[in-house]
Amino acid sequence: MANIAQAVRMALHFAEENLGVTDVFGEDVGPPLGGAFTCTQGLKTSWNSPLDERGIIGMAMGIAMAGGKPVAEIQFCDYIYNTIDLLKLAGNTHWSSNGQWNLPMVVMTPVGSGIRGSIYHSHSFDASATHIPGWKIVMPSTPLDTYGLLLAACKETNPVMFLIPKALMRSRGVELIPGEPAEDKALSKMIDAPLGDRSKWAPQWPELSDPMIPIGKAKLVRAGSQLTVVSYGRTLPLCAQAAETLAAEGIDAEVIDLRTLWPYDWDAVKASIEKTGRVLFVNEDTEVTNFGEHLMRRTVEELFFKLLAPPKLLAGKFVPGIGLADPLEAASVPQQHDVEHAMRTLAVVAP
Repeated sequence: MANIAQAVRMALHFAEENLGVTDVFGEDVGPPLGGAFTCTQGLKTSWNSPLDERGIIGMAMGIAMAGGKPVAEIQFCDYIYNTIDLLKLAGNTHWSSNGQWNLPMVVMTPVGSGIRGSIYHSHSFDASATHIPGWKIVMPSTPLDTYGLLLAACKETNPVMFLIPKALMRSRGVELIPGEPAEDKALSKMIDAPLGDRSKWAPQWPELSDPMIPIGKAKLVRAGSQLTVVSYGRTLPLCAQAAETLAAEGIDAEVIDLRTLWPYDWDAVKASIEKTGRVLFVNEDTEVTNFGEHLMRRTVEELFFKLLAPPKLLAGKFVPGIGLADPLEAASVPQQHDVEHAMRTLAVVAP
């Protein structure tokens, strides 16, 4: 099975061959490296930009306005913050031109903790991204969803922010991407660049297709009846595993992978909460002004009389950064035992 980095690579190959993507660029995105996480190895439209995040976003806007379809990478989301004003301009271009200008661009960036990146390579960006109107915001947690949603992003006529959990880059899926060989080593031999001299290497791409995963549609990961857990990105697998662990204790949790933060699938979330009466929102962004807080507010406003317990948020600590030492990182963002504890606590609250 492909991992997420390979899924990104295959999706971008399909997009440049079939969806009109004209440029894939960013710091170290082109040869020989093919990206810090190897997500862009072997792509024919990839090229290296200067180390200049504002230049990368500005270039993507210019290419899109000139009729191209770029995919720009910010190597780590930790360095995207100095481009906020440009992201705001990209987001409001279609609206402020009364629909006369489209901006078909994708900004792809790795987010979150889990790689022992310390204070400069462990930030989240999901809540900040949702504060910029005009962007669609996607964060997958599996290779198949990564592949399908990146293709959907490349079809959009206006900006899409594609957030990839750093900690899951090498995570393998349980579902085949359409066209990939079932044998792990076979795929690696086809599309992973060798170590050392790559000057004569070229990938052998599988016959890929489009699985049609729409932006804005959540996924039911596990059906349950006693409480709802809504998550995305790095914390989604933790929630799924926690639900399986707690099932042995008689706690039946439903797990929803939001997949898209904007526009998000409120219908799926609402239907689950109406069924279970209890909800836990989980992500690793800092807890103050967290996207989960927005979902809690909407839950209380619209579903108050359906609730059997107060909605709960489990998020990252409100600290300026994440430490390098394992205990510091583990204490800063939710771990599986934190998810299990929050689920147990919520499940036993009396109606």
